[in-house]
Amino acid sequence: MKLSDYRPPADLLSGAGVVITGASRGIGRAVALAASACGAQCVLLARSLEGLEACAEAIDAQGGPEPILQPVDLGQIDAAAARQLAEAIGEALNGALDGLVNNAAVLGRRSPVQNISEADWNAQMQVNVRAPFLLTQALMPLLRAAPSASIVNVSSGVGRRGSAYWGAYSASKFALEGLTQVLADELANVSSVRVNSLDPGGVATDMRAGAMPAEDPATLPTPEAIAPAFLYLLGRDGAHLNGQALSAR
Repeated sequence: MKLSDYRPPADLLSGAGVVITGASRGIGRAVALAASACGAQCVLLARSLEGLEACAEAIDAQGGPEPILQPVDLGQIDAAAARQLAEAIGEALNGALDGLVNNAAVLGRRSPVQNISEADWNAQMQVNVRAPFLLTQALMPLLRAAPSASIVNVSSGVGRRGSAYWGAYSASKFALEGLTQVLADELANVSSVRVNSLDPGGVATDMRAGAMPAEDPATLPTPEAIAPAFLYLLGRDGAHLNGQALSAR
């Protein structure tokens, strides 16, 4: 079964608390709507308060649990800010967290490695690797307090096999894959937390359009079409998976 073909039960995430980064648009927004439709109370993280509010309105329109909005710039977050954010989330969710989707990412201008500026390299490493590390670390006590918790790190095909001109983005996704494997191995058999990476494949998003401007977005699946793959990993049907590098399609 392709994970994107999964059809979740309506109550799959009933009562669960799920943090989703990059939730104001694209894949993050689609996952938030899908998770809410299955009963999850979503904690939505993104830079744009306006985008978060629009996502919250869409969740309300479909009758989902009221989400918690946390405007945050992952390009600037540090350990202290991550801990403060975790404290606020813990208070809102009564001390336990059932899911974390590290989805937010930035893609700089595609170019040969020799032309990547230090600033672009650092910006992508900050959002794509350092922020997921800091959030995961800060939220781990809440995840371990849940009966069964899932971390989904959003990867990429170029995070599993390097490709020319993908530079810092590719390297950052390789790092995220490594973090996934290490953390999954550490947590296996000593906690109820599972950790997997998920490659959505090519999806019709603004980021994809920026990376592949000549590509016809009509040939790609929408974010909504691949959202079920995330629900599979967040819910009980994917509870047997840990430390896996998975693909949505």
